Order: sequence, then C-alpha cells, then structure tokens
Amino acid sequence: MYWNGHGMGGWGWFAMSFGSVLLILLFIAIVFLVLHGAGGSGRGAVGRPDPPAPSAEQLLAERFALGEIDDEEYERRLAALRRHRPGWAGR
Repeated sequence: MYWNGHGMGGWGWFAMSFGSVLLILLFIAIVFLVLHGAGGSGRGAVGRPDPPAPSAEQLLAERFALGEIDDEEYERRLAALRRHRPGWAGR
C-alpha cells in the first residue's frame, strides 16, 4: 500500500544502505583505534622489536669497565672467548 510513497526511490534506498554501512565501518575503526592505537594497551610496545642481546664480549667489556675484573683477567677471558667462538671450527 505505501511501499514507494514516501518520496524515496531506488537511489534513496541505496544511499541509506551505503550510509549505514559507512557508519558501521566508522564505528569499528574508532573502536579499533581506541583499543590499539591510542596510548597502547598496557602490554608493552607493539611493533617494536626487542633490542638484541649483548654478546659475550660486550658483557665482558662491561664487567671490565665497571671494575669487576682486572685487565689480566679481561684479556685472558677475551682470548678464551675468541678461541672458542661458535662456527670457527678450525678456520
């Protein structure tokens, strides 16, 4: 009886449907940005790789710099590390 009588034709229904879909997508985008983008989620930084672990030589140099070991022990341990490097089997 009043199916097509309120002044909205086929393009009106299309525009209303398209607008509804855009509104739902906008709402989903806002929720996503609030949960993941604004200030983090409290679980640490996302997307940033962890810094590489220091090598044995770097740790030894740090101990020497802090005065935990003397120069003789540093040189002895450094020579031992360099003699027994992984992947250096008889090169």
